[in-house]
Amino acid sequence: MADPVTDAPAQPATACPACTILDAEDGSPDGRLFTPPTHHVRNENQVWQSVLRTQDRVADKVTDFAGSLRFVYIHSVWFGIWVLFNIGLFGVALKFDPFPFGLLTMIVSLEAIFLSTFVMVSQNRQSARADLRAKLDFETNLRAEIWAVHIGAAVGLDQHHVEQVVKMAIDASRADTDGPSSGDPG
Repeated sequence: MADPVTDAPAQPATACPACTILDAEDGSPDGRLFTPPTHHVRNENQVWQSVLRTQDRVADKVTDFAGSLRFVYIHSVWFGIWVLFNIGLFGVALKFDPFPFGLLTMIVSLEAIFLSTFVMVSQNRQSARADLRAKLDFETNLRAEIWAVHIGAAVGLDQHHVEQVVKMAIDASRADTDGPSSGDPG
């Protein structure tokens, strides 16, 4: 079987000491680490562009506009003109929605329904993008971990010592960010 990246004959997964370490990490030293990627880190923006659909882009544009001060200003002017017309300021003959402005209330309610739907569509898209970003981050972290193990094995580092130091650093970092626990004085 050939390596899909280099077309060179593929080596067994445990051909080097680092791969032997990685293979043992999953609790089953079976000679299989993972399915090797056919390319390096994917560009999140390129992947995301392939997911976009027209209606999603429209929902994002509507949500962006609805979340702007321009939207507020336009609606303030529109409501002001509506009320002025319907209280008879421009003439009684121009009244078309007398107080308590039932037509205006219905229009605003329908607008709220549609806007809330657009907001939910945009939130779903943002969530999907965050999920994609997390997956790509995981792939990058996995790639970095494998490189680090290989480099560590090549220079003769003790894997268990390095992991102990990492654990101590993580614990210290958590203690720093979490503050003293409820049982600790101070």
